[in-house]
Order: sequence, then structure tokens, then C-alpha cells
Amino acid sequence: MQSLQKIAVALTYPPALTLVLLLVALLLALLRWRRAGLTLAALALAWSGILSIPMASDAVRGVLERQYPSVDEEHLPAADAIVVLGGGMGYRWVNRPGVTAEDLGSSRLAAGARAWLAGRAPTVVLSGGGDNGGDEDASEARRMASAIQRLGVPSSALILESKSRNTRDNARYTAALAEQHGFHRVLLVTSSLHMPRAVLQFRNEGVDVIPVPVREGAKRNTFRQQWVPSRRALWRSGRAIKEFGAIVMARLQN
Repeated sequence: MQSLQKIAVALTYPPALTLVLLLVALLLALLRWRRAGLTLAALALAWSGILSIPMASDAVRGVLERQYPSVDEEHLPAADAIVVLGGGMGYRWVNRPGVTAEDLGSSRLAAGARAWLAGRAPTVVLSGGGDNGGDEDASEARRMASAIQRLGVPSSALILESKSRNTRDNARYTAALAEQHGFHRVLLVTSSLHMPRAVLQFRNEGVDVIPVPVREGAKRNTFRQQWVPSRRALWRSGRAIKEFGAIVMARLQN
């Protein structure tokens, strides 16, 4: 089952599915079903071609990103804790001289720091494990803790959840922390693309969450930025398709 899930995730990247479909099209042609093979090949190439266009990629992602609009930190309600989900980022800004939370508009950690600095909750839970061999010091949560302290959140306000390897784990282990520490309502910080799945998983675990989505990407002002195909647009499309599939799986697991 796990192997099938890995294959399904790999196929969310448009060129991977295109290659598989082209191989099937070749097989159809060899079996003398040339018209079906040509049709399938054309569809396979169109699949990646369209999704490599930045505006098309933005449209696919927008279906998820628009579900939870961004809210300024000062307008957020009070909560018992702020939960920031790891995103596998390197936090390269951490050594930038004079960096502040206001400088990092697309950072989950910065959004969590801004909410804490605005007094929305007294505690910040950093949830992220990853492939660290069980070593908490090597977990993403530990890296997140070092980075968010640069933004003004003291270690005394932090709780680290370093066991999770996916969003379902984030929700399960955070639910345990909520019960342990008496958290009844939390501000959930993750990317706007990831937010619909995260909210679903956390509510499945009985956690009362208030979404705090963080927008990704940049404005597209020129024709090239909007319409010229790129590998980055393909990658962004693949992330959205992966989220759609993961949401379906989360609903089936509920």
C-alpha cells in the first residue's frame, strides 16, 4: 500500500505522468491502435504543456488557496496556542542581519512570530519531524525553534513536536499536546495551498483550529512571468495536484 502511495505521489509531477502516458501511447501504436495512441500522446503532452504555464499553474493552485483568505495578525482572535507546521524549508534568511518577522511575508515561521508578538496566544507549537532517525536535535522543529527565536519569540514560549513525518502526524501529535497542555483553540499556520488539507486533518483529530494561511509566490506583472512555460510552474502545479490527491485520501481515512 505504501509503495502504491509513493507511485501516486510521483505521478503528481506532471512530466512523470506525461512520460507514463507516452509509454502507453507507444504501446497502443505498436498494437496497431494508432489513432488512440496519437490521441493519448497529444493529451499527455498537453497535460504538461498547459501546467507549465504560470497562469495555468496559479489557476489550479487558486482552487485551494482561495478557500481560506489571509487575515492580518491584529485581526485574529485570541487562542490558547499558535501551531506552525514545518514546510521543509532551509530558513536561509536566519543569518540575514537585522531580519524581522515583517520582512518575511511568505514565511510560516514569520506569520507565527507575528501572531505571537501581537499577543494572539502565549505559546507557539512548532510541528515538524522529518527523516531525522529519531534524533530530536536534527528535527525540523529544532531548526524552526532556532529560526523563530531570531524573530523575537523566546524559547520559553515554544513547544516542539518533533515526531511527525506528514500532515496526519502533525494533527495527531498536536492533538496529544493540546490535551496535555489544555489547549482548546489554536491558530494553525501553514501555507494557503496546504491549509485545506491541514484543517481537515486537524479537525479529524478533534482540534479546534483557526486557519492562518500564508501566501506563497510572487506577483506576475509581465507577459513572460504570466505566460512563458517554466519548470517552476510545473513544480507548483505538481504540488497542487498532490494536495488534491491527499485531501481525497484524508477524507477516505476519516
